Amino acid sequence: MIDLVGKIGSMALLNDKRTKIDFDKFGKIGKHLAPGVIWVSSGAVEIGRLDYISRNGGSELSGNIEEIKTDYAAQGQAILMETYRSCVSPKFSVRQVLVEHQHFNNLAKRKHIKNLLLRAAAQNAVPIVNYNDAVSFEESRKMEIAALRQQSNGSTVSELVDNDETASQIAQLVEAKNLLILTNLDGIYRDINNQKSLIGTITGTSAAEVLTRIDEAKASCKGASRAGAFGAAAKLEHIKPCIIKGVRVFIASAKNDIIDILSGKAPCTRIGVNL
Repeated sequence: MIDLVGKIGSMALLNDKRTKIDFDKFGKIGKHLAPGVIWVSSGAVEIGRLDYISRNGGSELSGNIEEIKTDYAAQGQAILMETYRSCVSPKFSVRQVLVEHQHFNNLAKRKHIKNLLLRAAAQNAVPIVNYNDAVSFEESRKMEIAALRQQSNGSTVSELVDNDETASQIAQLVEAKNLLILTNLDGIYRDINNQKSLIGTITGTSAAEVLTRIDEAKASCKGASRAGAFGAAAKLEHIKPCIIKGVRVFIASAKNDIIDILSGKAPCTRIGVNL
């Protein structure tokens, strides 16, 4: 039984000025990572970028944007995993799992990943999952997804455009009890400029009703935390299949303790049937 699939975004792993890793965030997350939890972590590209800048006199890479993303990701992955390893209890193993869209559009690969993740829980290990940016680039990805759509006969194709979708796909795959998405905000707002407009609960008596409420909340979502990010509306769209599968979803701030979020002590947006 997987109790929790959690995900944190790149910007939520940095300090408020986005100039350094926020080690307090890693520590706060790490103390809750144990067998039965699967953690999806963005951050490789941004952390690799900051590390490159620090080692090269403040200069950034220039040139082809896809190549730059690849190079930063390859540099950041090592730091990301080293940091998680230092924050997770030494009683537990930590396992890196790098995935791509093609893994979730192939039944054999889906089964392989599912079994890998479920074995980790039984083997005293915590999987840390990230999209494999170091070997995947946009032009190739778009061509592969277009080909998959032609072959799909109308079935849904997983793109994994960001790690919100990755986390949602994994939560469905392992039939997790809870999905937690950590961001820089306390949840979904009716008006992003009004802190009192936080939507505490999106619920209904059936999955269909909850999906309707999600679409209503999406109408209020505008913008994203950074260039290339997809924002709150995309988060809400990605979690729809989780609702259908009976997964409870929490969208919350990474500044709060995970236990406080799940128990209702910290502000967040809770989404699910009959909450």
